[in-house]
Amino acid sequence: MVEGIEGMKISICGKGGSGKSTLVTLLASQAQARNLRVLVVDSDESNSGLFRMLGFENPPLPLMELVGGKRKLREKMYRSILSEEQIFTGGIPSQNIQRGNGLMLVSIGKILQSLEGCACPMGALSREFLKKLRLAENEIALIDMEAGVEHFGRGVDESIDDVLLTVEPSFESIAVAERIKSLAAGIKKSVWAVLNKIDSENMVSKLESELTSRGIEVIGFVPNDGAVFEACLEGRALGQGKAFDSAGKVLDFLLSKRNTSFA
Repeated sequence: MVEGIEGMKISICGKGGSGKSTLVTLLASQAQARNLRVLVVDSDESNSGLFRMLGFENPPLPLMELVGGKRKLREKMYRSILSEEQIFTGGIPSQNIQRGNGLMLVSIGKILQSLEGCACPMGALSREFLKKLRLAENEIALIDMEAGVEHFGRGVDESIDDVLLTVEPSFESIAVAERIKSLAAGIKKSVWAVLNKIDSENMVSKLESELTSRGIEVIGFVPNDGAVFEACLEGRALGQGKAFDSAGKVLDFLLSKRNTSFA
């Protein structure tokens, strides 16, 4: 059991398809195994299956519905829980949060139909929610960010403690990681990378070399794990395995850094 961890907010971001939601799920499971309370914030408006990966039967009602949907956001955002100066996990309405065995899930909102408009209102809601979110000791938040870098432009990452990059073996993924590193530096946020979909030590060496040359420190890697692929394909919770074990090392690194900062 881990004790004395200051509440921390970790943003998981990267190129679309790089495995952000998979890493979020694995880290959440490892946090549960350490008796930490973990809040997963689904801030990706296009991902519809995160709740299944976490083992919930149904998704929570999006926080966007607290303000009557996207069209009502601007006029009603300050008439709900979002009007509070601070938001605690225990104060989130039951219909807007899923809970189970120390695991909690909230969703900002989703794009559900054609011609619905851009996701900017959801970005604004994410920014306000995360800015006001207060975490207790031994409580962490893992934020599954939208793909790419737009969330930085919307200020969503302003109240994040650490930025965790998910990098798969592709030039595009490395390029997005470099861009995120630059944007995060502009708001003085620590950035680390986790390699995903790894088949060999040679692949680890090549990716690590590319990222190190761009000033990005690699703190772990998640191997290609057939169990993860099957769980995602079947829409069920991720179980233990090689990927789960690797995520544990990543979480331990982040927790140790947090402890050091508050020693």
